[in-house]
Amino acid sequence: MPNFAELDRNVTLTQQLDEEGGAVTLVNILIVDPADVDQFLEAWSTDARMMRTQPGFISTQLYQGIAGSSSFLNHAVWQSTRHYREARTNDKARAGARGLYPASLVATPHLFRAVEVPGICVA
Repeated sequence: MPNFAELDRNVTLTQQLDEEGGAVTLVNILIVDPADVDQFLEAWSTDARMMRTQPGFISTQLYQGIAGSSSFLNHAVWQSTRHYREARTNDKARAGARGLYPASLVATPHLFRAVEVPGICVA
């Protein structure tokens, strides 16, 4: 079972899950002991395969820090907070990876929405 940490000291993931609205991007910083990288990748792959089957799932991409880092960033897009919340709490969906993640894992999930900055980026 992973250990969880909040990214934002003012807004918890639980508070974010209560908000409704359009598409959200999950950014999850994941840190494991170097010896646990292979176990983490196997567990994440199992988890991601199941999440891909859930309603509202759009995409995911896993990144690894360079130069031998054992830090990862998961970037996943969902149609809505509701879809992500339901997938996250779906015991059947999560059962496949339960117990597979290494004990050293610290996960820091947080939800984001695009911000429009005129002349630079669109929402």
